[in-house]
Amino acid sequence: MRVGARIGIAAYGLTHLLVAWLALQVAFTGSRERADQTGAFQAIIQQPFGRLLLWALVVAFAAVALWRLEEAIWGFSYEEGRTTKLRLRATSAGKAVIFAVLAVLAARTAAGGGGGGGQQQATAGLLGLPAGQFVVGAVGIGIVATGVGTVVSGVRTSFRRGMSLPSDRRARQVALRSGQIGFVGKGVAIGIVGVLVVIAAIRFEPQEAGLDAALHALAAQPFGQYLLGAVALGLLAYGVFCFFDARYHRV
Repeated sequence: MRVGARIGIAAYGLTHLLVAWLALQVAFTGSRERADQTGAFQAIIQQPFGRLLLWALVVAFAAVALWRLEEAIWGFSYEEGRTTKLRLRATSAGKAVIFAVLAVLAARTAAGGGGGGGQQQATAGLLGLPAGQFVVGAVGIGIVATGVGTVVSGVRTSFRRGMSLPSDRRARQVALRSGQIGFVGKGVAIGIVGVLVVIAAIRFEPQEAGLDAALHALAAQPFGQYLLGAVALGLLAYGVFCFFDARYHRV
């Protein structure tokens, strides 16, 4: 399970590298390719042995989900503060859901069933419920708050809490700097997604939700290609950080 979790974290980094590459294509070539996790999985499956690699990613993502679920239930017993322990367990529960969703998306793509529009479908389903607009709006605000928290984590380097960083000074600095830039870039992307989810709730238009919609919307703004390029570099840095995290995270 520990080996699978580390492979899954590295696979998460690979996914971010691919999303960053797709975002750069959107920014500077006007590409209409999906710039999200689904687009990354579709890029993988087009490569030689891509379907086999995707199934390997499914197993790795599932391993991370199970590890995070274990943390959510029994983890962080070494923490003295009850509030801190509950917060860390709640964070692990959220990450377990993220990796479970990634496993499902990768499996659907590997099986030839696509996987696009998950965010939009979920938003549309919530909008169809009684008081659905308020629910989706609240979810959007929560996503914005998550984005802000991710940026703060990058600025304060609080992500290092769960890591045993390398003793080599140069490797340590690269891990910290890639984490800082990566968390800030990813936090900005998450925040934009949250804003678009709120807009989708107000306008009753679920197609405006999701990472792909967020990055394309950013590209359409004045100087958007440079802003999107900066976010893409942040996602690229986060992908690099994930490889350090896969090696040095306390699993």
